[in-house]
Amino acid sequence: MAAITASQVKELRERTGLGMMECKKALTEANGDIEVAIDNLRKSSGLKAAKKAGRTAAEGVVVTRVAEDASYGVVVEINSETDFVARDDNFKGFADKVADAFFAAKSEDVAAVMAGELEDAREQLVQKIGENIGVRRCAVVEAPQGALVGEYVHGGRIGVLTVLQGANPEVAKDVAMHVAAINPAVARPEDMPQEQLDKEKAIILAQPDMAGKPAEIAEKMVGGRLKKYLAENSLTEQPFVKDPNESVAAFVKAAGGEVVSFIRFEVGEGIEKEEVDFAAEVMEQAGRR
Repeated sequence: MAAITASQVKELRERTGLGMMECKKALTEANGDIEVAIDNLRKSSGLKAAKKAGRTAAEGVVVTRVAEDASYGVVVEINSETDFVARDDNFKGFADKVADAFFAAKSEDVAAVMAGELEDAREQLVQKIGENIGVRRCAVVEAPQGALVGEYVHGGRIGVLTVLQGANPEVAKDVAMHVAAINPAVARPEDMPQEQLDKEKAIILAQPDMAGKPAEIAEKMVGGRLKKYLAENSLTEQPFVKDPNESVAAFVKAAGGEVVSFIRFEVGEGIEKEEVDFAAEVMEQAGRR
């Protein structure tokens, strides 16, 4: 069985708001897997969806480009090791060149676009700055006939491209701003993967208040909770961040449009960050001398 660390307990507490002992017990039962522990807690205690993991390994920037006619756009993530370097003008200049190159190529192939001059520029920047720098990913979004692409970048760390049928660039930007702030899982309820719905249904059925319910009643309760889950996690059904009294779908419809899709990049998402005890590191280095 894996040893449970204080940092794991701390992260689970931050994401669930539960007590230390309850979190430690859940982690022990899940053999140290935080995501499994969260699922088990939701089943046993009715815990609502936990916060996403906040710590990430990569720093850097997300950059977007959209065509003048809003027919297509690209979003690119360029990483550095520290936030200090991510704010450096040389790094920002390199990131802009990279975004321009992906935009011109209309390609998501990082290796192909970076080959040649851009890779040389990256290596020179690594030598100059002294940190590892890399292009992690790119997404190209093309609008179908009659649609347009909108963009919004928040603080250089979150980049969003939205696709709306009809409406106008300003509305598309407002919806992108909402996506940046709220981070919906899918654009529309029907876009939610069946695998995710099945997982959510299993969690609902395992919650204490479902015990002993007749099958027909239980099915109705599950249906209602799944509907609420879809509303909370689907862009079109969420209360619009600029006016919570209307949904995003209603806001876009009032402007003569309809939500088609979105893509959202956040710097370092999905990368675990190795925690460093700097005091211990300094002592270790001192002991080697």
